Amino acid sequence: MSDNIIPHSYSIKSNQRSQHSQCRPSVIWLTGLSGSGKSTIANLVDQQLFRMGVRSYFLDGDNLRSGLNQDLGFSNDDRMENIRRVAEVSKLFIDSGSLLFCSFISPSNEIRSLAREIVGRDFFHEVYIQCKLSTCEARDPKGLYKKARQGLIPQFTGIDSPFEEPASPDLLIKNDDGDASTAAQMLVQYLKTKKIVF
Repeated sequence: MSDNIIPHSYSIKSNQRSQHSQCRPSVIWLTGLSGSGKSTIANLVDQQLFRMGVRSYFLDGDNLRSGLNQDLGFSNDDRMENIRRVAEVSKLFIDSGSLLFCSFISPSNEIRSLAREIVGRDFFHEVYIQCKLSTCEARDPKGLYKKARQGLIPQFTGIDSPFEEPASPDLLIKNDDGDASTAAQMLVQYLKTKKIVF
């Protein structure tokens, strides 16, 4: 970092903001194959918390790649940079006292470890939305698997780019049946058990 860049020191601290947010600042990192239900589940939980008066927000991979990360491709280096930027943004949400859901395939243990280190181990919760490749491909909500099989999307995770399952996620949600409401309730219960939501 340049000697001429001096980060501003904010008067209102994170713990003060969290009291207004009715939650403990946390990043809930949902990982899994495309079509596994990550964003659907995160969206349902975010809606429920909004009704409860909890200050939460939700970052989705495609949304970030449509703006902040639109200059990145899907090489290993670009995937790493994509997640590095997301993790840095997540740190700002932590400082704001918010509860943040991040829905990103983040296919390797190395990439997820990078996110955890940047965000901070005390704030990072890895949630693996487990779903068979065949099930995700059958759902194919965005038609991406079909394009990948046709060779139109190179380096597509699960087809010609690997996905490494998390060895010990903080929460495992099996979603082959596609019951997003039940999956969302499992995540809400996790938040309450961990006292992330007051």
